[in-house]
Amino acid sequence: MQNDEAQLPAISFRKGFLAISPILVFMLFYLVVSIVIGDFYKMPLAVAFLVATIWAVLTTPGGLQDRIKIFSKAAGSTNILYMIWIFILAGAFANLAKEIGAVDTTVNFALCYLPPHFILPGLFVAACFISFSIGTSVGTVVALTPLAVDMATAGHASVPLFVASILGGAFFGDNLSFISDTTIAATRTQGCRMGDKFKANIWIALPAAIITLAVYIAMGGVVENVTVNEVGNLWLLCPYLVVIALAVAGINVVIVLLGGILVAFTVAAADGTDIMSMFGFMGNGIDSMGNLIIVTLLATGMLGLIQFNGGIDYLLQILTRGIRGPRGAQAVIGILVMLVNFCTANNTVAIITVGALSRKLATRFGVSPLKSASLLDTCSCIAQCIIPYGAQTLLCTALAGISPMEPWTFLYYPWALAFVVILSIIFRFPRLKSV
Repeated sequence: MQNDEAQLPAISFRKGFLAISPILVFMLFYLVVSIVIGDFYKMPLAVAFLVATIWAVLTTPGGLQDRIKIFSKAAGSTNILYMIWIFILAGAFANLAKEIGAVDTTVNFALCYLPPHFILPGLFVAACFISFSIGTSVGTVVALTPLAVDMATAGHASVPLFVASILGGAFFGDNLSFISDTTIAATRTQGCRMGDKFKANIWIALPAAIITLAVYIAMGGVVENVTVNEVGNLWLLCPYLVVIALAVAGINVVIVLLGGILVAFTVAAADGTDIMSMFGFMGNGIDSMGNLIIVTLLATGMLGLIQFNGGIDYLLQILTRGIRGPRGAQAVIGILVMLVNFCTANNTVAIITVGALSRKLATRFGVSPLKSASLLDTCSCIAQCIIPYGAQTLLCTALAGISPMEPWTFLYYPWALAFVVILSIIFRFPRLKSV
């Protein structure tokens, strides 16, 4: 019992603070420069990460070549390279679909049959449904962001608002889906069944989604009545219909995007579009992902240095001190996974990192496994949704052509979710037991 806090290495304040200091450098540099110039959208995210990464390299012990190897190993991990594959294919598909007219046709078709004041809440519900069906927020972002952007533009509405609605809905499903990697990681580390964790999660995620939907319905007037252009060639609906259908079927997102590209290529060729022109559209789309890929590599390499230097162990060490009772244990589990998520920019990795320690805390203080699993999944999704350097936000904003900071003020779902989580800890609901 006395050793339940897990065998965390003792890390001094000086070493621990130095280990996590690159995150502080990134935030201070980004904020200070933005405040000085009076614009939070002009400071390039890549430059802020470059400064923080240089600091991380300088504060890591060992020779320069060894430090660069640590950075490169983290930045070049299998998960990151797989994500870059997705970025490249998403850029190629999004620009190809846009240039051949598939986006305009799909938007005009939707505007013909959907009242303007229901477009925003309708997109949020669609994102919730698709992400729950496919278990991945990235696939949902890829499928819906281009449509959301063009619908916002057609209705003279805020693009960041529409992008935020897609992000919120994407994380709703990522949190609840039975096939989500976060669900699998949370239930396995806590030793509970997926069905039990779902029963606990639905009491938290559904009220937050209802609150968010009510806000979007109230804001429905942001979309103006517009004159809808002629729908045109209905075959141009096929690329997005195929992408959404494959995504809902649970097909790997790489196959989904390749399928979308193939269908778009076929439809456009049949419509008389020059093949070399289509190659050019795809190339321009891939080029547009360059900044996103650079930010991803810089961020993950820097976070790898933080982990190597003991930054995550230090956070775990200081937050597990002085816990009193089940409410304190639940709060610490939620805070732990969020802080580690801030340091890794990956909610699945964050869950795996703190999973064993969270299970020990839950057992010691009488927190049911399904509640600890629910907290791990939910709080990691909150953190992943609100950080501007998360893969989903970077991809979503890259597809929309806006700064990663712009959707932040419109992210109603993660804040509503955080509010319900706090209530669930204070009032200790839902009071369910694992079967």
